[in-house]
Amino acid sequence: MNEQQKPLIRRVGFFGDAKFPKSDPNYKAAYNVAQLVAKNGYTIVNGGGPGVMDASTQGAESVGGQSIAVTFSPKEAGSFEGGYLKNLVKVDKHVVTENYIDRMFALIQESDMFIVFRGGSGTMSEFGTIWVLANIYYGHHKPFLLYGGFWWEIIDVLHKNMSIDEQEMNVFRIVESPEAVLEGIKHFEWKMSQIDHSHCRVCSERAFMT
Repeated sequence: MNEQQKPLIRRVGFFGDAKFPKSDPNYKAAYNVAQLVAKNGYTIVNGGGPGVMDASTQGAESVGGQSIAVTFSPKEAGSFEGGYLKNLVKVDKHVVTENYIDRMFALIQESDMFIVFRGGSGTMSEFGTIWVLANIYYGHHKPFLLYGGFWWEIIDVLHKNMSIDEQEMNVFRIVESPEAVLEGIKHFEWKMSQIDHSHCRVCSERAFMT
């Protein structure tokens, strides 16, 4: 990356379970990661709910960092958490969408890279979507980090039993500490900066590309 080129990764999306209370190790992990990431100048992006989403906002807030929330208020989806007031009052930008799918793609659009924590089926849907988009737009994709040692077993099972190729394995890293997250962000910044992304700035599919 030359001196005039702006960083490709400036906004980091956080995905993870909404059910974790503040006392849970997963909440604390997301808080600590967001705190370090925000302290280093990155904007935190999340779904505006509780759990990992709230942890990332609060972590950013603790060091004066910036955060963005993307929400929707379901009328029929009774099991969806919706927005979380204690999270939303802290964010610097609030994007409101019409439904779950629009919310997920808005989260992707607002982010340049992602960190996926432990979660349920909603987190898995986000994980699967960012993975397939990274493969489709490989070279100009948005990379991601999988946070936690449990991911090694998950990825191993998927790699052995599904049709996952080397390219798909190159769009992410598994990390187990806030420091490794920061190193992973810098690694992908360097890796992506080796490619000419000038056409992506005017591409109609820019939301899914670096």
